[in-house]
This record gives sequence, C-alpha cells and structure tokens, in this order.
Amino acid sequence: MELFHKILKACVDSHASDIHAKVGHPTVFRISRQLVAIDAPSPTTEWFEKVLENIVPKHLKETLQKTRESDFSYFEPGIGRFRTNIFQQSGQWALAMRHVKSRVPHFEELGLHPVCRTLAESPRGVILLAGTTGSGKSTTLAAMIEHLNENHKRHIVTLEDPIEYMFEDNQCIIEQREIGLDTQTFHTGLKSVLRQDPDVIMVGEMRDSLSMQAAITAADTGHLVLSTLHTTNSATSVGRILDFFIPEERDTMRRQLSTTLRAVICQRMIPTLDGKMSPAQEIMINTPMVRKMIEENRLEKLSAAIETGRDDGMQNFNQALFDLVQAGKISREEALDKATNAQALEMMFQGIILSTGSRILG
Repeated sequence: MELFHKILKACVDSHASDIHAKVGHPTVFRISRQLVAIDAPSPTTEWFEKVLENIVPKHLKETLQKTRESDFSYFEPGIGRFRTNIFQQSGQWALAMRHVKSRVPHFEELGLHPVCRTLAESPRGVILLAGTTGSGKSTTLAAMIEHLNENHKRHIVTLEDPIEYMFEDNQCIIEQREIGLDTQTFHTGLKSVLRQDPDVIMVGEMRDSLSMQAAITAADTGHLVLSTLHTTNSATSVGRILDFFIPEERDTMRRQLSTTLRAVICQRMIPTLDGKMSPAQEIMINTPMVRKMIEENRLEKLSAAIETGRDDGMQNFNQALFDLVQAGKISREEALDKATNAQALEMMFQGIILSTGSRILG
C-alpha cells in the first residue's frame, strides 16, 4: 500500500484531477486535461488485489466480485478524498480516481454566473446542472449547497453515488446519504426523504423516470431539488427528461415540468489564459415565456428564448464565451473551438449581432 499512498500524494501535489491505473501499464495522471505517465512501477495483479482489499468498502466487496465494477468514495487521511471507479478490462483490474478537493470553492473562485447565487436561494422547484462528464457539475452543486450552508438556515439532504464533497453543518443541517450504504437506490432514497422534513434535496444524478417523477413531486410540494443531467445544452435538457418516460406519460410530465422546473444550467470547461479552467455556462430560467413553450410542446424554440432572455439572467454558450473573451479570461481561439455556433460567435467578435432569436420568437 505504500506505493498506492505515494501515487495519491503525487496526484494531489501535482494538481492532477484524475489517476488512471491498470495491470501491466504505467500509471497516468490527468494534469490540465492532458494525460501524463508518471515515474512509478507498473501495477501488477497482486498489487491490485491488495489495493482493492484495503480501499473497497465492505458493503461493496461482494458486489464487486459479481459485477466486476464499482463506484465509491475513498478518503486517505492527510491526502484527500477521491471519487473511485474500479472495473475490469481484458480480464484485468483497472481503476480511475478523481481527486475531490476538500474545501468547497465559492462562486467567485469558480467563475460562476451571478444568477447561480439567486437560483440557489430559490424556495422551491427543480434546478438541473447539465453537461458532459468532467464539466464541473458536482462542484457547482457543492458551491450552491455551501452558499446556503453559510447564509441560510435550511435542512438539506443529499443522495449521492458516491459522496464527493463532505459538508460540515454551519447555518444548515446537512445529511449526506450514499447509495448502497445509506439507502439502496436514488428512487428509494427520494421516496423516504420527504418524511425527513427537508427544505433542500440534492440528488447526485437524474437517471430514470422514477427518480425524475419523485423529484418533480418533491418540488411540487414546496421543496428545492438540485440534481445533474447528462446533456450538451440547456435547451435539449427538457426533451432529455421527457425521454425517461414512455410516450403515453410524456404530455402529463411535460405539463408538470413546466410548473416545477426552476432552471437548467449547462456547463463546458474552457482552458483559461493563466493555465486554469473556467466554466462557460448556458442558463435557461423558467420564465413565463419558457414555461409557455414547455406547456405547448414548442421545445425547438427554447434556444431562441435563452438567446433573447439576458434581462432575465439567461444566456447561451456563445454569449457566455463572448463575455469570457471580453473579460480577458480565455482566448478567442478557445472560445471558437468550444462554441455551439463558431460562425455566429466570430460575427459577435466583429460587432455583428444576429437577431435570429428575436425573429424566431416573433
């Protein structure tokens, strides 16, 4: 285990975000989104077996042997917490570990849009953090919870798989429940959480119709529900949610969603000029116009509503990227590379703003 501890410490010291290891190959760190092989002995089968014996939680060991994969959170005293995935490839063990920083960053440190603070303080509704893997969804959720913890008296219950950031009660009472350890599934946890007198419920990920239905029910009864969703932009998130349900249920769920949805924030991580990363956020808020579009199943026009809704706190990715370039945080080249519509963004840099959104809405 000495080598394993050294690898974890080297990961933290080098500011790597991830560790990748598999039998018979060099261990690799992801540093500033680049994969870098480290100078360490390649893991052997015997080494892996010993590591797994020590780091896999007792309640998951039997399942790991059956399914050959498992997710959990591993804490190494004096080093830090790691979100861990154990799996097999080519019949051999492998692992991927992500270092989760112990201190939750504030909104300003993360470069989040100011409207995130207002949304976090919402008394009720569903707020979804969308984006691909590694886009910072969990960190943004943690920042929103920590903001409440520092400034408001709320009872917060989280359902996570696995637990990433650990919170300490400040102004809030916070209970963190891990799937498989404290409750069997997201669905069963969501069913019982309403009996625990929560003000805020955080669900690690919306995965199916049962979880989504439970979240909408909770929001409909006056709770704030925070969760994540794997989509590439805010406008398509509503359609992705409806895809959880069978066709016969979608009209009903769409009407319920139109009244309970508070906002969808979609993120993309962009390399900054100082060598760090900054989120570009596309924000859709459930304004009366957005609500009407969802009610009437005009989902194809949500993008236009976002584009023309800056006065309400909304913005699309092109607008977010333009602002980051203007603020001197990212290069024009990076912005164009990550843009939804690079040609339209290039025209924005030239001072030409197309009013396609207004024309569509009109």
